Amino acid sequence: MVLGLLLARRGVRVQVLELHGDFERDFRGDTIHPATMEMLDQIGLADDLLKIPHGTLRVMSFVTPDRTWKLVRLDLLKTPFPYIMIAPQARFLAYLHEHARRYPHFALTFRANVHELVEEGGAVKGVLYKDEHDAIHEVRAPLTVAADGRSSRLARLAGFEAESQSPEIDVIWLRLPRRPSDLADEGAVYSAAGQFMVVFERESEWQAGYVVPKGGYKQLREEGIARLQQNVARLVPWLADRVDTLDDWKKTHVLTVKADRLPLWHKPGLLFIGDAAHAMSPVGGVGINYAIGDAAEAANVLSERLREGLPVEEADLAEVQRRRAPVVRKVQRVQALVQERVVGETLRHKNEQVVPPWPIRLVLKTPYLRDIPARMVAFGPRPYRLERVDERPPA
Repeated sequence: MVLGLLLARRGVRVQVLELHGDFERDFRGDTIHPATMEMLDQIGLADDLLKIPHGTLRVMSFVTPDRTWKLVRLDLLKTPFPYIMIAPQARFLAYLHEHARRYPHFALTFRANVHELVEEGGAVKGVLYKDEHDAIHEVRAPLTVAADGRSSRLARLAGFEAESQSPEIDVIWLRLPRRPSDLADEGAVYSAAGQFMVVFERESEWQAGYVVPKGGYKQLREEGIARLQQNVARLVPWLADRVDTLDDWKKTHVLTVKADRLPLWHKPGLLFIGDAAHAMSPVGGVGINYAIGDAAEAANVLSERLREGLPVEEADLAEVQRRRAPVVRKVQRVQALVQERVVGETLRHKNEQVVPPWPIRLVLKTPYLRDIPARMVAFGPRPYRLERVDERPPA
């Protein structure tokens, strides 16, 4: 949606295909990072976005029974948006669509189930998709962008296989009621006695990700829902008065999380971005930010060629990967290290308390170093910006 909007502003004819019938479904990633806010501010869309009901996350803490460490201080960053905006992703997508559809050369098709690539002469020329009535439609285009997320169908159709970047873990997603007296503007990671959970604010509730080793969800279910209630109450005592709302496993959602990356993000006529190119670990909650960064750089590199009807060479697609892949690699390495040293150690040492490793504690104590974690979460190793912000009519 971001790429479609950015291309449409530059005068490129865009057709977005969406599998579902609308945006109203359960997303677990509702974060809009400072990098995204600054990019939207470049094109005058940040102020109206902030009118959407939302929460803000300014501090991310690591909490044990004995102590709290403030791992990420976004509020100390020099940016007009020193926080992560927490807004329902369905609202964010609708907002992007509202602005994109103002351009008559932008189109969005719901219930479009892509099932085949159209290839000619070794190049992708478009896709075939089925609508809700199983009727088959063909869309031909000089460039097809695969932004279909983890375990991308288009990657399989293209014969691409992602390489794993970190061990798999299971995350059990929960929602718990917010009380008027609850603190706001903070998110936290809780660790105690071999258990690990992340909690952050949503519009009218708390979202929590209870982490277990790969396959641990089955064992937890066998122990019963009361065990999950007890574990959550022990980990986060201030939520103990509402864990009884978790009275059915249907109120949980288990997600097997893995980080992976395609060695090559493109072939003639086809480009992969976002989770389709590089599924990120949940560490830091940066997946959406890096996907949007891909979209911004793709627009920077490709918009003029597409608008003018010039051939999109594979070298152009390689340039998008050249700009984005080093950033993704660095962050995935950091995520894998944190997942192994903090999450992994917590889950393995069931009767011991795990604290942040000493290098992290040292960074947090050093004034000129403590902004590094916040900048990595907010902007990544290299911030992305739009190189052109003017609107142009179609060529």
